[in-house]
Amino acid sequence: MKKIFLSVIGFSMICRFSTHAQTKADTSRTKPFTLYQPVKINSDPEPKDYSPRSLRIDEINFVSSYYWQQGDHSAITGGIGTEKVTDISNGLDLKLAWTGDYENKNTISLGLGYDHHTSASSAYVTTTGLGKQGGTRIYPSLDWTTEDGKTGNSFGIGAYYSGEYNYKSLGGDIHFSKKTADKNGEFSFKLQGYLDHVTLIYPSEFIQVITPVSTGATYITTASGNVVLSNGGSSVSKPSLPTKPRDTYTASFGYSQIVNSRLQVMFLADVVTQNGYLSLPFHRVYFSNGKDTIEKLPSSRFKLPIGFRANYFLGDNIILRSYYRYYLDNWGTRANTASLEVAYKVSPFFSISPFYRYYTQSAARYFAPYEAASPTQNYFTSNYEYAKFTSQFFGVGFRIAPPAGVFGWQGLHELEIRYGHYTQSTDLVSDVISLNLGFK
Repeated sequence: MKKIFLSVIGFSMICRFSTHAQTKADTSRTKPFTLYQPVKINSDPEPKDYSPRSLRIDEINFVSSYYWQQGDHSAITGGIGTEKVTDISNGLDLKLAWTGDYENKNTISLGLGYDHHTSASSAYVTTTGLGKQGGTRIYPSLDWTTEDGKTGNSFGIGAYYSGEYNYKSLGGDIHFSKKTADKNGEFSFKLQGYLDHVTLIYPSEFIQVITPVSTGATYITTASGNVVLSNGGSSVSKPSLPTKPRDTYTASFGYSQIVNSRLQVMFLADVVTQNGYLSLPFHRVYFSNGKDTIEKLPSSRFKLPIGFRANYFLGDNIILRSYYRYYLDNWGTRANTASLEVAYKVSPFFSISPFYRYYTQSAARYFAPYEAASPTQNYFTSNYEYAKFTSQFFGVGFRIAPPAGVFGWQGLHELEIRYGHYTQSTDLVSDVISLNLGFK
C-alpha cells in the first residue's frame, strides 16, 4: 500500500509533462518582473556581449489528485483483509529563471507536496492494534539547473525531503545532459541517493506486557527491549520507537534522438541498489503451521529497469506516444511494461489523450500467500507487491491551452484533467483523477 500512496502525485506529474505538444512561444505576455536592474554609471555605450541578469517567475505548476482503491490482500494482515485506501495529493512547483554570463540560463525549481490518506488496515499497524486509519506526508524539493546558451548542455543539483509518521527520507541528486553536435541527440545522466529511516512499529500481538510484582511498574517488551510505560499506575511516559536506516542509490542513463521531423526516440536505463532494513515490521506473515511472525527480507536489493520511448507525429493533429520497459532484480522478479497514448488535437487549443498500459510480473522468491510460507525459510513476505500478477491501467486526459488564457485569464496558460482506472489480477482495483494547472 505504501508504494501506491507515494505514486499518486508521481502519476499526476508524469501525465502532465508527457502530454505537452510543441507550441509557438507567446510573445504577448508582459515583461517579467526584474529583481535586479543594472544602473548605468556613465554614458559609454554598453559592450556587445552585455546581458541583463533578471530573476523572473518562469512557470508555476499545480497538481491535485484523488485516488481510491479496493482489494483484499493487505500485507498488514498477512495477505488477507481489506486494502481499501483513499488518498488526496497536492503538489506545487515554482520555477524561477534568470540569464547569467555567456547567455547561460539558470533555473531554480521549488516544489512542495502534501498527501493525506486513509487506510482501513492501518488500524492494525500501531502497538495497540487500535491505531489511526489515516496519515499525512509532506515532501519539499529544491533543484538548480544551468544550461549553456550555445551548446544546450546542462548541469544541476537537487535536494529532497519526505516525511510521514513512520518514514523519513532525505535525498539528493546530481544531473547533467550533453547534446550532440547537430543538437538532434542528447545524452543525460542522473545520480540519486536517498537516506531513509523506517520507524519500527510492531503488531500488537508481538508486544508482551509484563507487570513486575515488586514495583508494580508496567513494561512493554519488543524486539528492541523493555520500555517502562508506568510506575505504580500513577504516571505514563511515551516510549520512543527505534528506527533503522534504508539507503537507495540510483544511476539513471538516457539518450534521446530526433530521427526525423516525425519520429523521436529515447533509450532509458537505471541501475538501483538498496541496502539496510528493507522489511516493514507491521507486515505480518502466517506460516503453513498456523503460527505468525513479521515480514523478513534481505538487507540488500539490486534493480535493473531498461526502457524505450518513441513519439511519432502522425500528421498535424495526432501524436502517438509509446513506451516499453523490462525490469529485473536479484529477488527473482521479472516484469514487462508496455503503454500507448494517442494525443489528438481537436482544435489548436484543445486536445484529448486516451491511454492504455499493460504490466506483468513474476513473483519474488520470498513471496508466499496467507498460511503458505514455510517456517524453515530464511526470508518471507505476504506483501502482494512481490506476487505474480498482471495489471491494466487505462483512461483519458483532456487539455486546453488557449492563447488568451484559460477562462480568459492570461496567467493560466493551460488546464488538464486526467482520469485513470487500474485493475490487477489479484482483484485489486483503483481509480485516480487529477487536475493540472500551468501558470506563466
